Amino acid sequence: MATTSSPSRNAGLEKVLIAGGGIGGLATALALARRGVASSVLERRLIFGDDGAGIQIGPNGTRILDAIGVTDFIKARVTAPPALRILDAGNANTLATFPLGRWMAERHGAPYWAAHRRDLHNALLSTAEREPLIQIRMGFDVTAVGDALGSKVTATSANADEARGDALIVADGAWSTLRSRIFSGPAPSYTGKCAVRAVLPIEDVPDELHRSEVHLWLGPDVHVVHYPVSAGHAVALVAVFDDRSVVSDWSTSCDGAWVSGQTTGFAPLLRDLLARPENWRRWSLMKLSRRPRMVLGRTALLGDAAHPVLPFLAQGGVMALEDAMVVAGALADDPGDPARALQTYASARARRVRRLARASWLNGKIYHLSGSMAAARNTAFARMAPDRFMKSYDWLYGWTPPEAATR
Repeated sequence: MATTSSPSRNAGLEKVLIAGGGIGGLATALALARRGVASSVLERRLIFGDDGAGIQIGPNGTRILDAIGVTDFIKARVTAPPALRILDAGNANTLATFPLGRWMAERHGAPYWAAHRRDLHNALLSTAEREPLIQIRMGFDVTAVGDALGSKVTATSANADEARGDALIVADGAWSTLRSRIFSGPAPSYTGKCAVRAVLPIEDVPDELHRSEVHLWLGPDVHVVHYPVSAGHAVALVAVFDDRSVVSDWSTSCDGAWVSGQTTGFAPLLRDLLARPENWRRWSLMKLSRRPRMVLGRTALLGDAAHPVLPFLAQGGVMALEDAMVVAGALADDPGDPARALQTYASARARRVRRLARASWLNGKIYHLSGSMAAARNTAFARMAPDRFMKSYDWLYGWTPPEAATR
C-alpha cells in the first residue's frame, strides 16, 4: 500500500523532471518517491485519455507494481490468466497450453496479470496523486531542454513555461520527439506489420471464448491475441497483420470492415470474434535502425523512447517499469552526480533490453510462419513439455528490481 514520504534525504538531488505521464513516467516518479526523491511529471496532454487496450504484466512487472505501492489500486481490476492457450487460426485446433496463473506465482513469487491499460494507468496516477514528493503538471509539452550538460536541467514548454531540476528523464513513448531533438536519435522505421486493438464487453464475445486463458492464434503472416481484462468484464483483442500502409501514431481509428477483410481463411470462431468490434485502433509496428544514445549529461531516455520493442513477448510496458526502478535506484544511490548515475542506469539496462528485443523479434518470426515451417512449429509445440517451455523464460520473468532504500 502506498505510504507518504518525508522530504528528500538525498543531498544534491532536489528534484527530477520526467517528460511524459504514461506508464513509464508515473512509475519512475513513484520509484523515486519510494527512495525519498522528489519529481515533477511534465505531461503534454491537458487530460489523460481512455486508451482502449489491454496489457499483460508478467511477474517481473507485478513485483514492481507492488514495490511502488500500486497493487492496492489495481488488484481488483486485473485478471490472473491460468494459462496461455495457442491455437491454429485456420482451424481453431489447440496446438499447446502453457501454464501461467498459479505456476507463475509459485515459480517467480509474483503473479501474471492481464489488465486494461486504462486501469493500470489510473492505478499509477491514483498512487502518484497521493504522494507529496510528486508534482504532476498537465499541458506541459516539453519542446526544448537547456543546460543538460550543466549543473541543472531546464525544460521549456510550447507555452514558454519552465521547469528546473537536477536531471530529466524522457519517457514520451516510441514516437518520442525529444529522442531526436536532444539525443539525435533516429526516427522509427516501419517493419511492414500493423496491429489493431479493441476492448469488447464480455457479453459481446462468442460464448465459446468466455474463457480466462490468454489465447494466441497463429496463422501465415498473422497472429491474434485476446485475454480477459477489467476483472473479467471485458476482453482485450490485438491482431497483427502484414500491411504496406503506415500510420504515425498509436491510436488511428480503423473500422471493423477493414479488419474483417483481413480474416479470409480464419476459422469461423475467430472470424466471428474479430467481426464483433465496430471500431478498432490501429498502429504501425516500428523499429529503430540503430539504438539511440540513452544518456546525455543529466538527461536520459526511458521505456519506449529508449528502446521500442516489437510486441511479440508482451513486454513493452514492463520494460518501462523495469527502467523506472533501475533509474530511480541509480539516482538515489549517487545523488551527488546525476550524470554519472544516469550512465550507471544505461549500462545496467543495455544487455537486458537487447536480449528482450532479439527474443521478441524471434517470437514474431515463429508466430507468422507458413506452410511446412508452420507445420513443424505446430508439431514442436505439441511435443513440448509445458513446464520446460515456461522455464526457458526464467531469465525474463525472474528479473527482480534493485531494493528500494528504507524511508
